[in-house]
Amino acid sequence: MRTIDELLTDSPTFAGLEPAQLEFIAGCARNEHVAAGTMLMREGEPAERFWLIRRGVVALELYVPGREPLVIETLEAGDVVGWSWLFPPYRWALDGRTVGDCHLITFDGVCLREKCESDHDLGFELMSRFTADVIERLQATRLQLADVHGKVSATA
Repeated sequence: MRTIDELLTDSPTFAGLEPAQLEFIAGCARNEHVAAGTMLMREGEPAERFWLIRRGVVALELYVPGREPLVIETLEAGDVVGWSWLFPPYRWALDGRTVGDCHLITFDGVCLREKCESDHDLGFELMSRFTADVIERLQATRLQLADVHGKVSATA
């Protein structure tokens, strides 16, 4: 059986970190099985954790009054769910729901923020990696909007 620090290397977000950094990060994490339809996060609520999907799918949804939730993106194995734990005011901007049963690594975001504060090199490394994820997802959302509205703006 693999340890959490070993499992982290399956994700592009954590791959390539030093073994000591992975072990340090794993101290804020636990393995978890989550049933289909579970709300991992709700817009506006405190963002105190985040997840690495090991198996399964998580839908990021936007609440639209009078309509079904709008699925912004679906995330799969290897993807990280949630970055609001890292940026003030530490509140979720979207809902996150498991589409089927999921195997996740759940991170205590408060614990990891404290570790990043005590180890600025690790903090910089994680901030760089999470920012790359943010940029990639914003680009995917931009393309999705272009598909819905039929044109792409030249500015990003």
